[in-house]
Amino acid sequence: MMFHDSMAIAQEKMTKVCMFLEHHVLPPTPLNFQVVYTYISKIHFALNNAIDDAIDANQNIDELFIEQLYFEYLNQGHKTEVAMIENVNGVINSLSRNAQQTEKKLNDFAGHVNDCLHSLDENNIANSRLALERLNEQTQLLLSQQAQFKQELSQAKKLHEATKKQLNTLRKQHVIDPQTGLYKRHYLTKQTQLWLKQDKSISAIAIQIDNLEHFINNFGDAIGEVILNKVAKQVQKYVSQSGLAGRSAKDQFIVLLANIEPETAKLIAEKVIAGVEKLRFISSKSDLKLPPISLSLGITEQQQGDFNQLVKSASNAAFKSRASQ
Repeated sequence: MMFHDSMAIAQEKMTKVCMFLEHHVLPPTPLNFQVVYTYISKIHFALNNAIDDAIDANQNIDELFIEQLYFEYLNQGHKTEVAMIENVNGVINSLSRNAQQTEKKLNDFAGHVNDCLHSLDENNIANSRLALERLNEQTQLLLSQQAQFKQELSQAKKLHEATKKQLNTLRKQHVIDPQTGLYKRHYLTKQTQLWLKQDKSISAIAIQIDNLEHFINNFGDAIGEVILNKVAKQVQKYVSQSGLAGRSAKDQFIVLLANIEPETAKLIAEKVIAGVEKLRFISSKSDLKLPPISLSLGITEQQQGDFNQLVKSASNAAFKSRASQ
C-alpha cells in the first residue's frame, strides 16, 4: 500500500505507531510497523474495523494477530502467486489436451491416406497415385512436427513443475509458522470461513502453556523456543490426521476440528496432555533438571462466527480450567 504523507505527517503518525506498539508490547518489526501505520492512517476500512473490534473485545493484540491481519488485508503477493500457478496449470493442461487431440486426428488422417494408397489398382490414373503419395509425405511431415511439439511440451511441463515447486515453497512460507511448523493464524482464519460456509460445526481446542514465561525468565529465550517447539510437535502428532493445528498466541496453540464429536475432541486434548507430560528437560549448561511443562486446555464448539471468536471462546475455557486447578 502506497503512502504519500509529508515528512511532518509521517513523523506524527510514526509517533502514534510507536505508542501503539509500546502499549501492546509489540516489537518494532517492519511487518508490525506496516500494519499499525496503515491502521493509524485510517485508509483501510476492513483492517481498521478488525483492530477496533479486537480492542473493544479486550482481545490480546500480539505479533501473531498482527501477522494475521497483514496476510488478510495487506499482502497481495500471496494471492498473486496462487492465481499465477492456477493460470499456468490451466495453460499446460489445455496444451496437453490439444496435443493429444491433434495427434489422434493426424494418426487417423494418416491411416485413411494409407488405406487409399493400398486400395488403388493398375486402372487408377498415375497422377492420382502421385498426388496421394505427396499427400502421404505431407502427413508424415505433420506427424514429425507433432512429435517435435510433444517434445517441446514435455520440456514446458518440466519447467512448469520446477516453477510449481518454487511457488509451493513460497506458499508454505506464507501459511506455516517457521518456529513451530504449525499453521499461521491467517490460514486458520481462511479455513474456518470455508468450513462455516459448508455448514460444518467446528470444535476448537486451546492449548495454553501456563509456565512459558517462567521458563523464559529463569532459563532464557532459547529454552522458551525449545519448549514451544517440543509442545508444537506433540500437538501436531495427535491432530495431523484429524484437524488443523496452529499457533494462536505467544504461549498458546489452537486445534481446529470439523464435524467431530465433543468426546473425540476431548480425547485428542487428553492425548496431547499425556504426550507433553512425558517431556523432560535438562539444562545443557548446568545439568539442572527443569520443571515440567504446565498446560491448560479449553474446548469449544460453534457453527457460526469466525476464527477470532473461536479462539477467544476456547481461550476463555482454558483460562477457567487453569483457575480451577
